[in-house]
Amino acid sequence: MTTIGWTTGNGRLGIKAASLAGVLTLALGTGAAYAYWASGGAGAGSAAAATMQTVTVDALVAGDSPQSSLMPGGTADVIVRVTNPNPYPVQVYNVSANGPAAADSTHPGCTTTGVTFTGTGSPASPETFIAANSTSLVTLSGAAAMDATSQSACQGAAFHLPVTLAVRK
Repeated sequence: MTTIGWTTGNGRLGIKAASLAGVLTLALGTGAAYAYWASGGAGAGSAAAATMQTVTVDALVAGDSPQSSLMPGGTADVIVRVTNPNPYPVQVYNVSANGPAAADSTHPGCTTTGVTFTGTGSPASPETFIAANSTSLVTLSGAAAMDATSQSACQGAAFHLPVTLAVRK
C-alpha cells in the first residue's frame, strides 16, 4: 500500500491510501443515498372498491346445540351459523330482531311464545370476527328471553328467532 504523508509539528503522520479511498467512497455513497431519498415526483393512480358479498345467517343444524335452555322468566343463549364468502374477515357489528319468534312445527299449540330476541346492541360486544371464506357458529349469550305469557304448549319447543346481522370489513 502507498502511504500519503504530511508533516505536522510533532513529526510525520501517515494515512493509508485505502483508508482515504474508503472515506471518500462513504462520503460519495451518502450523497447518492441522500439524492435518491430526497428526490420528488408526481403521478396519478386509481383504484376500485370491491363489492362485499352477502354474509348469511342460518339456523342451527344437527349438532349445533345451545348450552342453555329457555324457560319462563329467564334468558338463554342464541346460536347462529354465519357464512362469510368474502376473501377477507368481517366483524359482526350488530344483531337485531327481524320479526316475532315462532315455535317449531312439532308444537302447533304454542301460539303465544312469550319469546323475544334481546339483541346484542350496536356495536356487538364482545367483538366477533368471521374468517375469510368460512362458516362459524356465533353464540349470543342471553340473547333470548321468555316471559310469563308463554303457553304451556311451548314446553320443549325450539324457537325460530328471525334476526338481521350487520357486518363490516
